[in-house]
Amino acid sequence: MKKVKLSEVKDRFSEYLRMAEDEEVIVTRHGKPAGLLVGFATEDDWIDYRLEHDPRFVRRIAEARASLRERKGVRIEDLPT
Repeated sequence: MKKVKLSEVKDRFSEYLRMAEDEEVIVTRHGKPAGLLVGFATEDDWIDYRLEHDPRFVRRIAEARASLRERKGVRIEDLPT
């Protein structure tokens, strides 16, 4: 995770966006965190990020895991081929 002043990001945005593909970049204003720059190397990375941060998707995954713990689910190995 890298911390960078807003003024630096404004002057070299493309560079920091590329950097954000590998690590989160915290943008600071007056020395305090003001934002987070997250880059995506591929479109799949973008889709993964959206799913991981979608409350509906996260809730459905939690429900599915709870169902499996209660032995109410079907294992993929048990599906007909």
